[in-house]
Amino acid sequence: MKPYDIEITGVQLYFIPVRTRVPLKFGAETLTEVTCARACIQTRNRNGETGEGWGETPLSVQWVWPSPLSYETREKALQAFCLMIAGELTEWATEPGHAFELGYRFIHERLPELKERFQKEQGAESGVSDSESLPYLAALVCFSLFDIALHDAYGMTNRVPTYSTYNATYMNADLSAYLEPAAEADVRFDGRYPDHFLAAQPPQELVAWHLVGGKDMLYRHELNGSEPEDGYPYALEDWTRQDGLYALKIKLTGNDPAWDYDRLVQVGAIAQAQGVQWLTADFNCQVTAPGYVTDILDRLMLEHPKVYQSILYVEQPFPYDLHAHPIDVRSVSARKPLFMDESAHDWEVVRLGRELGWTGVALKTCKTQTGALLSLVWAKAHGMTLMVQDLTNPMLAQIPHVLLAAYAGTIMGVETNGMQFYPEASSYEAAVHPGLYSRENGTVKLDTLQGYGFGYRIERIGRTLPAPAFSSPS
Repeated sequence: MKPYDIEITGVQLYFIPVRTRVPLKFGAETLTEVTCARACIQTRNRNGETGEGWGETPLSVQWVWPSPLSYETREKALQAFCLMIAGELTEWATEPGHAFELGYRFIHERLPELKERFQKEQGAESGVSDSESLPYLAALVCFSLFDIALHDAYGMTNRVPTYSTYNATYMNADLSAYLEPAAEADVRFDGRYPDHFLAAQPPQELVAWHLVGGKDMLYRHELNGSEPEDGYPYALEDWTRQDGLYALKIKLTGNDPAWDYDRLVQVGAIAQAQGVQWLTADFNCQVTAPGYVTDILDRLMLEHPKVYQSILYVEQPFPYDLHAHPIDVRSVSARKPLFMDESAHDWEVVRLGRELGWTGVALKTCKTQTGALLSLVWAKAHGMTLMVQDLTNPMLAQIPHVLLAAYAGTIMGVETNGMQFYPEASSYEAAVHPGLYSRENGTVKLDTLQGYGFGYRIERIGRTLPAPAFSSPS
């Protein structure tokens, strides 16, 4: 028991709709709009001190729940599950603790049961059959905004930056209470805390990875003389010039090898012409056999060696359920570092991925801050490389996302593309943190993040929120 331990005294939930300025293709689906779910949680510590924290996550339907169900059915179900979580948190009787501990308890003690209850009570009403039930990844994303808000609230209540609390001073248990090392590894977690694996002096500037979506224009001539009215580029050529980009993440189909190969060659040619140094290839879980990826890589190595050399890593080609699809991926990771993304929703799946030959982990705050930290720690302890990937985070969602990258020590920078797909959505936040919502010389800047919690400086942002979809008094 620590005097810093917090308990929840109030919860509010908001839904903020956002439209994209250009479509974003996710595997077999395309995103043109998204609802950002935002939570505010009030807390009190054992000394009676109070504070409130904020968390936000885009409910990116196509990413969290690929399915033949309609977009509207899945979005409605995600919002309904967020409401269920908000109600559960207000009644959750648990011992006070660190936000990390509370998040861990909820994920393991309450979230699976809530998911089952949702299916029984609201599945049919929402149009979600048992065969198309809410995926666990979607459940994590729905909880993530509350988990992020808890971590922020812990810092705000105790008047300390959140990342300064992941240590023995504040936490009640070391990492051995949460993690087990691989059987053959010379790794121990007893006596160690997350801060052992985080940057002591995080950088104030990060290389920004630009997303090249499957529907994105590459060349200026595709505009046919029609310039964008909002002042932001459409064509990749213009983005690279305007933002001085160093790194491009290329969305591929995973089921059309000719298109994927040509896309890599085309983007690679623009990268070389514009001075872009690094590429990564994202197959979005659509590949079913390693040969699909190795054939493309081998052909690039022979026909376009500079493009091949510039590929820093390959991201999540295979289905994200590793238990259902335990594919040996060593033939891919022998050629390029291979990063888990959708698969890596907890450290135990990361452990399975390592056994199958994956070499890196792409972290996302939308899979919870708590879970991201546990995956980070386990992966680092076992020599795996890290990246922090975007869920096209606008508004408040951008801040914990970029902070995680700064403290994690990634292979290079952070993916950040909210400014590509809905830049105006973040206008209020950008007025306070301009370096986080635009890219200059290929980087984003964190120097305006100050104060307690995640350093949002929420009182200065001044955004008017819609009426809460859920509210319990603090």
